[in-house]
Amino acid sequence: MKKNVLITGAAKRIGASCARLLHDQGCNVVLNYRSSKQDVLALYKELNQNRPGSVTMIKADLLKMDELIMLAKEAESAWGGLDVLINNASAFYPQAMGEVTESDWDALLGSNLKAPFFLSQAVASALSVQKGCIINIIDIHAERGLKGYPVYSITKAGLAAMTKFLAKEFGPDIRVNGISPGAVLWPENELSELDKAEILQRVALKCTGGVEDIAKAVHFLIEDANYITGQIISVDGGRTLFC
Repeated sequence: MKKNVLITGAAKRIGASCARLLHDQGCNVVLNYRSSKQDVLALYKELNQNRPGSVTMIKADLLKMDELIMLAKEAESAWGGLDVLINNASAFYPQAMGEVTESDWDALLGSNLKAPFFLSQAVASALSVQKGCIINIIDIHAERGLKGYPVYSITKAGLAAMTKFLAKEFGPDIRVNGISPGAVLWPENELSELDKAEILQRVALKCTGGVEDIAKAVHFLIEDANYITGQIISVDGGRTLFC
């Protein structure tokens, strides 16, 4: 599996797990980050130590169009082509209805929907040459919405719709799919143990998953899903079986 892969928001959590697994499978990896320099630098050194020259890191604020275009061009030129784009970077924070500001709206839609759209557009020609693929990291709450996170939920619903639309637009040369994680990581602003227990009661497997489960699904969509496009895989332990 020798492919050139661009991962946005690659410094930690799901992005870093995808980078490690795909790198282990022989991929060259472009690590995009905005502010988590120490995390991405550690990952960069770790992976390049295993296989020198196989990883590069590119700082880019995806809300700034000039930096987004720069990221696309540098990712394409790093190893002479691009096979995979993983739109992983995402903003996540709550708002109460009645208190949502325009800046909240712009920041969340910019990070979670606008940036994946324009980055997909920017690398489409390069991916087409390689018969490549795009994988969008969505969220199971795109379907029903997460209470207290109205704008976030709207952006992820939009990203799910965009996945299906781009699969039509970019076919037959580019496959576009999505992965919707469930309880694979608790939010960085920690939940109480009671809240966690309540969530797990609504998971068929009664346990959390791990970032490795998302990375394995990403690997499947890249390597073993040549006849799959426009689909969204829920990796949620059965959470979406419950209302």
